[in-house]
Amino acid sequence: MFMATQNCSKCVMLVTLLVTILFVHPISSTSRGSLKHHKISQGGFRVTLRHVDSGKNLTKLERVQHGINRGHSRLQRLNAMVLAASTTQDSSQLEAPIHAGNGEYLMELSIGTPPISYPAVLDTGSDLIWTQCKPCSQCYKQPTPIFDPKKSSTFSKLSCSSNLCNALPSSSCSNNVCNYDYSYGDYSTTQGILGSETFTFGDDKKNQVSVKNIGFGCGEDNEGQGFEQASGLVGLGRGPLSLVSQLKEQKFSYCLTSMDDTKESVLLLGSFANVNVTKHVTTPLIKNPLQPSFYYLSLEGITVGDTRLSIEKSTFDVSDDGSGGVIIDSGTTITYIEENAFETLKKEFISQTKLPVDKSGSTGLDVCFTLPSGKAEVEIPKLVFHFKGGDLELPGENYMIADSSLGVGCLAMGASNGMSIIGNVQQQNILVNHDLQKETISFVPTQCNKL
Repeated sequence: MFMATQNCSKCVMLVTLLVTILFVHPISSTSRGSLKHHKISQGGFRVTLRHVDSGKNLTKLERVQHGINRGHSRLQRLNAMVLAASTTQDSSQLEAPIHAGNGEYLMELSIGTPPISYPAVLDTGSDLIWTQCKPCSQCYKQPTPIFDPKKSSTFSKLSCSSNLCNALPSSSCSNNVCNYDYSYGDYSTTQGILGSETFTFGDDKKNQVSVKNIGFGCGEDNEGQGFEQASGLVGLGRGPLSLVSQLKEQKFSYCLTSMDDTKESVLLLGSFANVNVTKHVTTPLIKNPLQPSFYYLSLEGITVGDTRLSIEKSTFDVSDDGSGGVIIDSGTTITYIEENAFETLKKEFISQTKLPVDKSGSTGLDVCFTLPSGKAEVEIPKLVFHFKGGDLELPGENYMIADSSLGVGCLAMGASNGMSIIGNVQQQNILVNHDLQKETISFVPTQCNKL
């Protein structure tokens, strides 16, 4: 396992990696406690999240590899979205905007009256809520029956003059019914009518919350392979179409268990997102007018071991044209850092890690080391993200993935060209609390499988 050891002469925190087991469960120097929630109120609920690879017989490294493969072009898509927004201001543009799409976590919710349960991709990188609907001219295979609005007593179509219709990036009007067209970067698309329906949330039936008049896409033409494990998508972005915006809840949190943990992760919204904690790191959310849905953070620097990396202060800033910046994203597996900064990090990390560099390239990760055989402990340097407002020291398991069957330990990070992304591996066992009223995000070290 990973264990923290203190080098008192330099006050350098090192993480020790025990390489004799297949699944590596680090014990971080970051303390993790239990959380006390406020009493539930109308609009507050918790929903369990499950990783898309849950239930599969995979090592943690294999899960990371699957995630990288699924989201291979997600970073490129996100950067392309920013580039398109910064270079095209013509409202008559015919091409529909592209959204991030896909995701790594699924949530359960119910639609309609009577309520029909379905699994949805959770995506903090987009806004629209949608599911496949009858009559379906083109639908992909999904795990649950396709939603039939005619069988729900609470379904209604939204008009072209509705606020949510006007908030769509691409829409049209037919018989005063709002039609939407939403495209994702992996060439998946959903088209249909914008409707209003009762949504039911919550794991515990005693504390389930039903919310009327949630606007969502009733998809009648849906193509692509990006959503086959789900029956739709729930956008948790900052735009007016997202779930958090429509619920008018100012707070939501999620807590992701380790990828190799059998316990499920959790989404907390409204009153359940209010937690009594003393130890946390809070940093302001930044707005990018050209990409208002993303959660941008102010990353000011990175430390490896006891070395603060020599990175230009402006490296992680949002540029005037909307490019660059750092977002936090639940749908991206590993963290991607602007390429010049990543090269500096990579060089320093290799320099401080006293292991042979694995050059086989078989893992799909940029930095891997050959682990000693048999029982052995090796030290790897600590990793700290310096945000405006506080420093987040990552637990060892949140950036080093070891696999004894392959004899490698890999840094779960990569390089990007432009935008940087804090991925979900780096968010494991950290309660990520979004306060949209204060416009902050707080990181609370938490044992997520005990929530």
